[in-house]
Amino acid sequence: MPGRNERVEVARLLLDSTVLIDALRGSPVAARVAGLRRMGIEPWACAISAEEIWRGVRTSEEPSVRRLFGGLRIAPLGVAEGARAGTWRRQFAQQGVTLHQADCLIAAAAAGVGACLATANVADFPMPDVTIEHWPSASS
Repeated sequence: MPGRNERVEVARLLLDSTVLIDALRGSPVAARVAGLRRMGIEPWACAISAEEIWRGVRTSEEPSVRRLFGGLRIAPLGVAEGARAGTWRRQFAQQGVTLHQADCLIAAAAAGVGACLATANVADFPMPDVTIEHWPSASS
């Protein structure tokens, strides 16, 4: 057991939009997300995913979305994350692979806070310095 002045490292997991959508739909992912803190995992999201969720939300769903985001830490997106995302897009483009700006920014947000990234779309995140957890979508 850590002493009073020792810091306990908490695992961090940034939830991609696919995972957040499934959580809001009440799929089995919802229970998994709800149990993260009990497992010692700190759930995170970023502004890109917030925008993607809010863009498609119905008025009746707004309280659930507010509750979900209220329970998440939000990873900052600053110059360092923008540089990392832009570098990935450039490097992959040189190899003939097109990456989406939103995906690169989400991955950069995860890397910026030292989090793994949970997503249903593993192929969208080929960045070698981001650890990906595959959370299959309820619709797949």
